[in-house]
Amino acid sequence: MEATAHASAPVLAAYRYCEAITGQQARNFAYGIRLLPTDKRHAMSALYAFSRRVDDIGDGGLEPAAKQQRLEDTRALLARIKDGRLDEDDTDPVAVALADAARRFPVPLDALDELIDGVLADVRGETYETWDELKVYCRCVAGAIGRLSLGVFGTVPGAPDPERAAEYADTLGLALQLTNILRDVREDAGNGRTYLPAEDLAKFGCEAGFAHPVPPPGSDFAGLVHHEVQRARALFAEGFRLLPMLDRRSGACVAAMAGIYHRLLTRIAADPEAVLRGRVSLPGWEKAFVAVRGLSGLDARAIGRRQAVRRRG
Repeated sequence: MEATAHASAPVLAAYRYCEAITGQQARNFAYGIRLLPTDKRHAMSALYAFSRRVDDIGDGGLEPAAKQQRLEDTRALLARIKDGRLDEDDTDPVAVALADAARRFPVPLDALDELIDGVLADVRGETYETWDELKVYCRCVAGAIGRLSLGVFGTVPGAPDPERAAEYADTLGLALQLTNILRDVREDAGNGRTYLPAEDLAKFGCEAGFAHPVPPPGSDFAGLVHHEVQRARALFAEGFRLLPMLDRRSGACVAAMAGIYHRLLTRIAADPEAVLRGRVSLPGWEKAFVAVRGLSGLDARAIGRRQAVRRRG
């Protein structure tokens, strides 16, 4: 594989632009990808920058019709990239970087169409009656990112069950997205959005929503959070099976990013009402600790040992 160090000046400038976006706007993500070699770090930055553009359209202040048009314009740009019709001296640095990354790595660019579909669902204000319905949305906006990332990481020769790698990457994306949904329940409510399944809200008496720093009167908000935390933990446990399939630095990247969200989930479980008072986050030292742990390979080796025991059993 040709190293990006030998890429043309416009392509290198495009990657630098994407890395700047990633460093400024995705601190948790940046903690992980800094552990990657240059080629993979560049590709992941390009994927993030394009995905961030799609998300920003959905979260922006335009009217719904204008958002839909912007998203369809972005889909048309993606089609040009997929068809190889974008020149490296194009004026859009994110598109230039993504096109180069797609030439270097087998990333499934159709997954970015799924991301656009998920953001269009946000623009339409769709809600979800059941977990199965919400899971479809989560696969679009997060599982797709997991599958794209796997295209950059690849799997190591002799990895156990390599045909399941994409499934595990997708599931890990779901775990991260459900954690995000729990963290952002009040912020989303303030923007008129509710993601948690309506049947879960009804079960725990939380149909009134989360617009205030205290739980709805008569609700079991803690019960609702613990119910979703249990679901997210099961997703993490399944998705972490991806780690032994990756090379050391790719595994470290995934362990760092997912580990930060896993610890965030633990913090939410310990104090469910904290998500109504403000955004729950980890201090920098704890994120750094998770990154170092990921780089050591401890998590991947532990999961690999458990999988080997199950196979022998």
